[in-house]
Amino acid sequence: MTTTHLAERTDTWDMLVVHRVFRREFRIMPALVRAVPPGDADRAEVLGQHLANVASGLHHHHTAEDELVWPLLLDRAGMHTELIHRMEAQHERLHEPLARIDVLLPRWRATAEVEDRDALAEVIAQAAVALDEHLADEEREILPIIEQHLTPAEWRAVGDRGKESIPPGRMALVFLGAILEEATPTEKARFLAELPWPARMLWRLLGARTYAAARDRIRLVG
Repeated sequence: MTTTHLAERTDTWDMLVVHRVFRREFRIMPALVRAVPPGDADRAEVLGQHLANVASGLHHHHTAEDELVWPLLLDRAGMHTELIHRMEAQHERLHEPLARIDVLLPRWRATAEVEDRDALAEVIAQAAVALDEHLADEEREILPIIEQHLTPAEWRAVGDRGKESIPPGRMALVFLGAILEEATPTEKARFLAELPWPARMLWRLLGARTYAAARDRIRLVG
């Protein structure tokens, strides 16, 4: 086991902002799915594409932790080994409902049948409960350990891995808007300041209305 003495303390504020997106979207999706009339394949496609994007984002988020965070903490924070293994086990438990979503979602998007709709809504709700438990544990117990044992560069690598999974163009604006939706003014300013200059300009020119249109289409606002 090695111990890392950080010249600069790692700040995990950005993880809290990202977690809000996953919590929010998994929380609201069951009701949105259940509200789709049987046979309405157009509406099922809108929600299905959104759910696929969110589930894919969560998968990449967890993979980054599995590959870039847990091994370093197991090496450097040995007194917390049991806790870290609990985080790994929670990822495994979440894999089951997420895999079930992967099976149900293509069928429902294609036909919008009521049986698939209701089964999908139920498994999303199950995933939301497990996810909320995991994220709460991670925020309360793991993030302080990360701040002590991972360098800022190592933590940036985790964030960079997540950014690599975001498609360019319009979808990048939608993902950014989802992150900024519940950010405080300070968090929003900080998040935008850390983006490359072209990305900041694109957000200022097109971001807010691009995200609003995508959000309202999903939530049937207006």
